Amino acid sequence: MRKKTFAAAALLAAATLTLSACASGDSGSSVASVSQETAQRPVTVLDQPFTKPALVLTDTQGKPYDLRKETAGRPTLIYFGYTNCPDVCPLTMNNIAVAKKQLPKAEQDALRVVFVTTDPDRDTPAALGKWLRGIDPQVVGLTGKFATVQAAAYRLGITVEAPHKDKNGKIVSTHGTQVVAFSPKTDAGYLLYGESATVDNYTKDLPKIIKGQNP
Repeated sequence: MRKKTFAAAALLAAATLTLSACASGDSGSSVASVSQETAQRPVTVLDQPFTKPALVLTDTQGKPYDLRKETAGRPTLIYFGYTNCPDVCPLTMNNIAVAKKQLPKAEQDALRVVFVTTDPDRDTPAALGKWLRGIDPQVVGLTGKFATVQAAAYRLGITVEAPHKDKNGKIVSTHGTQVVAFSPKTDAGYLLYGESATVDNYTKDLPKIIKGQNP
C-alpha cells in the first residue's frame, strides 16, 4: 500500500482544481474524482486531519441524523455518492462491506459506515435504504438538501456538483470519490482513501482504524 502524508488544507485547496466525469447509460449518471493525485493512491495519511462536519440530515427511516452526535467516539467511514452511480460508488461500498464482514462481530457493530447521497432528489430515504440493504444493512444512509450535502463535502476537501443533464440529455453528477476515515479517539479524519483502494486495503486497515490507529 502506498501512503503519503498531506495537510488537510492542501487537499481542500486541490479539491477545487480537478474534476472529471464520465456518463453512462441512457438515463445514467456520472461520477468524478475530486483530486487525481489523491484518488490514485489507496490511502493518504493527513498530518492535519479534517474536522467531522456538523451535519444533520435524514436517514433511511426518515428520521433526523446528527452526524457528530451519532458517531462520536466511534470509528467512522464517510463517503459521498449516489445510488444511480454506474461504477465507483457501488464498487467502493461493496469493497468496504466485504472487508467489514471479516471483522469480529463486536468490531463490525462498533464501526459506522456513512453514505451521504449527492443526488438527494432521486435518493429518497426509501430508495437509499433499498439500495444500501443490498450492500450492507448496517450502513447509515443520509439524504437532505443538496446545498447542505455540498457544504459538508467541501469541508472534507471533496467537491460535489449539483446533478444536471449533459449535452446528450443524460443525468450527470460529479463528485469526489474519496472515503474519509475518522478516529474514535479524536473524532478527526486522518485517512483519505482513493477510488483505487481495494478490499485488501480496507481489510488490512479497518482493525487499526477501529482502535484509533493510523495504518
